[in-house]
Amino acid sequence: MSLSDQLSYMSVAELSSKILRKELSPVDVIEAVISRIEARNKSLNAFVHVDFEGARERAKKAEEELMSGVELGIMHGIPSAIKDLFDFKPGWPSTFGGIRALKEYIADFYCPYAERMENSGAILIGKTNSPVMGFRGTCDNYLFGPSRNPFNLAKNTGGSSGGSAAAVADGLLPIAEGTDGGGSIRIPAAWCGLYGYKASFGRVPSIARPNAFGGINPFLFEGTLTRNVEDAAIGLTVLAGYDPRDPFSLDDNVNYLSALRKSVKGMRIAYSPDFDIFPVDHQIAETVKNAVQVFEQAGAHVEEVKFGINRDQRELSDLWCRLITPINIDSLEGFKAQGIDILNDHSDDLPPEYREWVEKGYKMNVLDINRDQHMRTEIYDAIQNILNQYDLIITPTVAALPVDNATDGNTKGPAHINGVEVDPLIGWCLTYFTNFTGHPSASIPAGLSKENLPIGMQIIGRRYADTDVLAASSVFERMRPWSHIYDICKNRDSGKVYTT
Repeated sequence: MSLSDQLSYMSVAELSSKILRKELSPVDVIEAVISRIEARNKSLNAFVHVDFEGARERAKKAEEELMSGVELGIMHGIPSAIKDLFDFKPGWPSTFGGIRALKEYIADFYCPYAERMENSGAILIGKTNSPVMGFRGTCDNYLFGPSRNPFNLAKNTGGSSGGSAAAVADGLLPIAEGTDGGGSIRIPAAWCGLYGYKASFGRVPSIARPNAFGGINPFLFEGTLTRNVEDAAIGLTVLAGYDPRDPFSLDDNVNYLSALRKSVKGMRIAYSPDFDIFPVDHQIAETVKNAVQVFEQAGAHVEEVKFGINRDQRELSDLWCRLITPINIDSLEGFKAQGIDILNDHSDDLPPEYREWVEKGYKMNVLDINRDQHMRTEIYDAIQNILNQYDLIITPTVAALPVDNATDGNTKGPAHINGVEVDPLIGWCLTYFTNFTGHPSASIPAGLSKENLPIGMQIIGRRYADTDVLAASSVFERMRPWSHIYDICKNRDSGKVYTT
């Protein structure tokens, strides 16, 4: 077996241990990762930009530091990647989700994930695929095409962090960046059989200019996609912490790794199959209903609850689209000020659904914005009222199994579930509620469908109670381990390439 195959499904924790004990060379690790990406990315379309030479240079430096005895970060020599959206490393292209007019656009600054990961010794190897402006729960665009699910290459990965999810599930990387404005970490985690963690708002700095306050409508997050809970806790240890550039950054010190040893005995867990309002695929509903009983076996008290939400799910998915439209308009206006008028000169680069919401956004007034915040408050109160009585909330992560990839660069989610109409952009995702509210939440693999497609379960904690979510996730992983599901990905035909 080649070194590339040996390392492909090794965790961050194990890789780090072997590197620090000098059993593995950072140079050899990066060469193995490059070899696997070259062999398998053509079939996945996970990476849309790679910097192999830059990674090799950093690996050589990492090896020199390892041998010199200097103090090393927890991620020393560990390969990772950032997303091709609002995520940056100086000198790397940023197409903001496959916008053709931005193919040559180069960033000259860091996003927090890239900055903190590199400061901790990680080696960033490239950027991963995303939909245009992240404005949907699938991963496809006109420039690069869809990312393909390692469990079935005809299916989509979910989005918007779909390229990152494909790379981690297929063993190209042990950890990759996800960003989450409506579920973009948790949705692809659910469809690709990964652990996707979105921390409490403020845990991980969100740095934006010229509007430092732009990440609150809805709450926007940076986080990780991993194959196990421990690696997510390591990632959060690196990413979390105060940054004066973020007006909402939390200034506290939390031991996330210690949470992995906590019990859930005595915890009160609220289970909802649908948040009262979402139609959910029958296989997903049954799998999550079965999975939540693991917590009862671990000594927690699980009780099915009602949230008292009276809004139609379509009304609330439209609310999410309206809330996130202003930051999109701000970005488009920013490019226009730089001489790139995407809306007028390159409108064909934007999916029609996206253009429709942008047009609506330009027509919104102050009263519209205030009414939307009132509606958002209803969801906050509904979730908070439950968490005043319970420690955690459990729901399905998404309501649908992975969809087939389209051939036109515009893959969408389902338009109907169980005969009920839903918004194909985001309406089938039970994730965006905690982007309204800021609560920590994770998607954890709950099982497989009869077609061997992953099913995710969402775990939501109280505000700032990240350790409760990690603790429950760790207990579930010990009692219902899922590492065996990646055998499906390992055994796929890596030479098969779908063209769009």
